[in-house]
Amino acid sequence: MFVKELNIKEFITLKTSDTGLYALDCMTENKVSHLPIVNNEELLGLISEDDIHNFNQPQEALGNHVLSLIKPYVLENQHVYDVIKIFGEHKLTLLPVLDKTKKYLGVLTASDLLYNLSKFASYNEPGAIIILELNSNDYSLSEISQIIESNDAKVLSLYLTSFKDSTKIDVTIKINKQDISSIMQTFNRYDYKIKGTFTEDDFYDDLVDRYNSLMNYLNV
Repeated sequence: MFVKELNIKEFITLKTSDTGLYALDCMTENKVSHLPIVNNEELLGLISEDDIHNFNQPQEALGNHVLSLIKPYVLENQHVYDVIKIFGEHKLTLLPVLDKTKKYLGVLTASDLLYNLSKFASYNEPGAIIILELNSNDYSLSEISQIIESNDAKVLSLYLTSFKDSTKIDVTIKINKQDISSIMQTFNRYDYKIKGTFTEDDFYDDLVDRYNSLMNYLNV
């Protein structure tokens, strides 16, 4: 999935002539902690609530202050994985999108990203989730797929989660069957550690909890 396939919003932008107080009002109204400053379709950078709270005179124009703006962005032809990485690195509530000539197109919000990820990862497809824990050197996609397919099931999506200072990884697998008892038995025979399983309803509830946690983390 590429950025241009996502919901790129025509979001409110700031000018250097706008005041800090106006910027804060816009952030509050739109439930974000960042806003892009754009000049003639050129992205100058993102300003945050914290930046403005550090102003001595927030009622003055943004351009009257010394601005140290971060400038994260993605191009419309980049993959969604790049979006996830940049959101995480900078703890953003939105991310500007540019075309190949670096013209400003709009933004992706954190909530829109999560919604699109739910489609990208086949969350809407009926089935179940299995989470395996194993050493990274023991990971074999072909073996995992063979185990699942030998039980008349298919892998709808699969992703890996690594952990800092650890050789362990989690393998999260979405399967097109809700009855996964035979699959779990086969994984056990192959000495796989099953860290967790979710039915469709369980996983939806967990996804909602994770979304709420993300929104709280971003102070939205």
